[in-house]
Amino acid sequence: MSANTGMKVVDNGVNVEALLGAREALTDMPAAAQFKWRATCEWIKGVHSRSTIESFFGLGEEKSHVRPFTVEMDHPAEFAAPDDGATPVEIMLTSLAGCLTAGVASVAQNRGIQLRSVKASLEGDMNLFGILGIDPDIRNGFSAIRVNFDIDADATKEEIAAVVAQSQKRSAVFDIITNPTNVHVTVA
Repeated sequence: MSANTGMKVVDNGVNVEALLGAREALTDMPAAAQFKWRATCEWIKGVHSRSTIESFFGLGEEKSHVRPFTVEMDHPAEFAAPDDGATPVEIMLTSLAGCLTAGVASVAQNRGIQLRSVKASLEGDMNLFGILGIDPDIRNGFSAIRVNFDIDADATKEEIAAVVAQSQKRSAVFDIITNPTNVHVTVA
């Protein structure tokens, strides 16, 4: 307990004050809230590619990460590939897991809940008849995704469920997956 506020002091590694300050500042400057996230991808060989994430636009100006990040993508031997990286759909699942988990940490910190461990396990169902063109009535993407959290925290089950629900409500990746997004593909 903090002597000044009477609130339990927790440290999940999230600077909630900075996040709330950013929310307040962006409310007063809506143009600064317009971000453009970027990635580039280069074909290596076969179905192997390497994506690089380096720069983005936000707060009204060009920004760069502290260093470039790369993601290797490939397919397993079952797809006649060397398995030199995770498949793009597996990386999408990790993006959903990462976004929801970050939200859990942030919401728990804001609500004064100390986390001891958080593990998200994801599983997505996909019928390859769609991607392979065997049946045009079967979608190419997931027909269902299941996310299961195993969270150890100093909170009740109801409080943990509320933290997960708020994380889901504010997750950009959850929104991207569950709502249609306009995607425009061009060739240079």
